[in-house]
Amino acid sequence: MAAAIVGDDVYGDDPTVNALEANVADLLGKEAALFVTSGTQSNLCALMAHCGRGDEYIAGENAHSFKYEAGGAAVLGSIQPQTVRMHDDGSLDLEHMRSVVKPNDHHFARTKLLCLENTHEGKAQTVAQMHEAADVGRSLDLSMHLDGARLWNAAAATGDDIAAFAEPFDTVSVCLSKGLGAPMGSVLVGSEALILEAHKWRKMLGGALRQAGLVAAAGQFAIDHNRTRLVEDHANAAVLAKGLSQIDGVTIRGQNTNMVFAQLPIKDDGAFVTKMLRQDIRVVAKNGLSRMVTHIDITRADVDDAITAIADALR
Repeated sequence: MAAAIVGDDVYGDDPTVNALEANVADLLGKEAALFVTSGTQSNLCALMAHCGRGDEYIAGENAHSFKYEAGGAAVLGSIQPQTVRMHDDGSLDLEHMRSVVKPNDHHFARTKLLCLENTHEGKAQTVAQMHEAADVGRSLDLSMHLDGARLWNAAAATGDDIAAFAEPFDTVSVCLSKGLGAPMGSVLVGSEALILEAHKWRKMLGGALRQAGLVAAAGQFAIDHNRTRLVEDHANAAVLAKGLSQIDGVTIRGQNTNMVFAQLPIKDDGAFVTKMLRQDIRVVAKNGLSRMVTHIDITRADVDDAITAIADALR
């Protein structure tokens, strides 16, 4: 990062940003890319590039773009969300999706976009599932966006090339700051025309940065060096889930890729979190359910320490 050659990305002349964008576009098999500050901003720029005021996008009922992004598409883009049931594996109920697409009638919002997510709660959908959903979307004359914040994990889990996941989508968002370990940033890829439109929305949303090559360099390093090691996070999550399952009263609700969902036998979430902090371990819990995520800074020894600390706190 300290050695990065920088320019002014607002004017498109930061060479490190330009190189990152070109590289990610090439990796995902798309024409162009846009470096943005976060996955939420990336999804919002994509939604606003695809849809106009009064249009509608379809997303899963628990999808991040619908549930955890502060309603940005509705508030800032006047884009109506339409939710669809999700299966246990994180995929959409495609028959339900067919039924909610609005007819071309002035009474209704215009259904323009299908927004999928991979992974969802750590569950990696296959390339075949991505293509199946995209085929249905295309048959309904919808554009396609993929929230691939953890798409690197999906590719690591299945062994497929990341471009194979991206192929049926018009736009794809990928995150640099989750499993890959960069300090910040996501990249939106798509056609030249869609990325040009998203670029305008990024400016309006305050996401244009000046010497952004400093953080783009970190993102490029993460892509070059940290993709292959994601399987270590998946293995650590599996060890964490197994260890927690052996503690009396703990139920593992799910373990997929680098995520563990554990139901803990606690009545006071705050008291449990405080106990863990005393052991220098930060956890979250809501009604006893804790989502734990392994990443580049979590070692196998850390996992063992966490299992021991949780067992001690529950006693």
